[in-house]
Amino acid sequence: MANEPISAIILAGGASRRLGVDKRRLRLWGEHGPTLLERTLAIASELCDEALVVLNDPELWPALPARLARDAFPGAGPLGGVYTGLLACANPFALVLACDMPFLSRALLAAMLAFPRDYDVLAPRARASCATRNELGLEPLHAIYSRACLSVIHEALEAGERQMTAFFPRVRVRVLERADHAAYDPDGLALFSLNTPEQLEEARRRIAAISGHLRE
Repeated sequence: MANEPISAIILAGGASRRLGVDKRRLRLWGEHGPTLLERTLAIASELCDEALVVLNDPELWPALPARLARDAFPGAGPLGGVYTGLLACANPFALVLACDMPFLSRALLAAMLAFPRDYDVLAPRARASCATRNELGLEPLHAIYSRACLSVIHEALEAGERQMTAFFPRVRVRVLERADHAAYDPDGLALFSLNTPEQLEEARRRIAAISGHLRE
């Protein structure tokens, strides 16, 4: 039996302090190409039944082809964004993606969406060389969440908790181990995120190399 419809939640509320520019508006694929946020949204929209973008300045994005939701917990970081998205989405489960991942793998995302949804959180374990946002080595902003997480996330936020994985011990978590997603992401780039100028330059180099190879 096919899985139930699923929503996509794109988190686009980061301040990009370390990067120094608004990462959402980066055009890594050329001046006439999509912005990073537009590309992330386009990929998620291909795979999911509805798309929702959580951000703090929806008035600046009137042309985005998605529902826009203002962060319900401003200043609470990605955890507040996940809560906002789950609260607003129409389906029992949602694929949550940060908008700063330029090498998303459609194959990996499709494989994650195809797993039986007998969990509250499905998150991939990153490669050792890939920085993650928590000590578990998981990438919680390339993950699928059940709306069953809403109450425990709300409790965590009300208690002042901001760590994305702090509530994981209270819900059913399924980990997609590296060996399980390597076939869909052989280069190990799907979880690569842009947080520093050095990472931005690396992404530009890789994209330029890919583009050059395609022109040959």
